[in-house]
Amino acid sequence: MNITEGDVAIDCGANVGDVSAHWAKTGATIYAFEPNPHAFNILEGRFASLKNVHCFQKAVLNRNEKVKLYFHTNSDEDELYWSQGTSLLLFKSNILKDKFKEVDAIDLTEFIQQLNRNIKVLKLDVEGVESSILRKIIEKDLHKRIEYIFAETHDDRVPELRAETDELRALIKDMHVTNINLDYQ
Repeated sequence: MNITEGDVAIDCGANVGDVSAHWAKTGATIYAFEPNPHAFNILEGRFASLKNVHCFQKAVLNRNEKVKLYFHTNSDEDELYWSQGTSLLLFKSNILKDKFKEVDAIDLTEFIQQLNRNIKVLKLDVEGVESSILRKIIEKDLHKRIEYIFAETHDDRVPELRAETDELRALIKDMHVTNINLDYQ
């Protein structure tokens, strides 16, 4: 994948911005979403001087709403290090049910539609809510406007996500979608 100036890239679950930083060097326009306040502070500071990187302290979903962002069970030890394990899913075994922050979530499909541009790459690493987002992207034919889609589905570590992810894999196969990689690590 060759990202160049003029391209658009969307980094969902940007954390402190390592992927966004790699893309930003190309001059492409980057939209980075990170709901965790500890990670977002680093992300925002890291790109404050770059006009081509736009950071949003928001979760991404298939709808707009306020949601609870649950912190990792080890977050009291090191909020930044364990920020990668925060999740919107209450049933995950590695979150604290009583330690959360209410955050705004955006409907990623609406965001993509409002951009009204083709997108070079979309990265989705949003701790378990990837399948519902991708299903809506496919249903609205937005995947056709995105050259590469990489998602980490988490179904290998979270049994509750397997059925939904299997349904998504079947939809991708049935619709002959070839630009979605569900094995991003």
